[in-house]
Amino acid sequence: MAGPVQRQMVSTSNEIPGHRIVRGLGVVRGITVRSRSVIGNLGAALQTLVGGNITIYTELCEKAREEAFELMLQHAGEHGANGVVAMRYDANDVAEGVTEVLAYGTAVIVE
Repeated sequence: MAGPVQRQMVSTSNEIPGHRIVRGLGVVRGITVRSRSVIGNLGAALQTLVGGNITIYTELCEKAREEAFELMLQHAGEHGANGVVAMRYDANDVAEGVTEVLAYGTAVIVE
């Protein structure tokens, strides 16, 4: 089994600059589901009173995106890819306080 795709070989466009796509391998994805803790919600509620960036939620979102991204890189590597193009994020509420974060794109072989 191949290792994960390298971060620098991921692009939100349909190409990876300096490389030629020789084969598409299909859609790959990484999914994580996160919930906010009661303590996190309390801390965020206090931060909303002050205004500005709610850092507790920012950190939660960043961790969820990072985890989904890493899982997508692994999934692409399992398919034999060495690159991912058209990479995107999506998020959906699964239940109250529970969010799914999805990183997805097209796995490719580039040279």
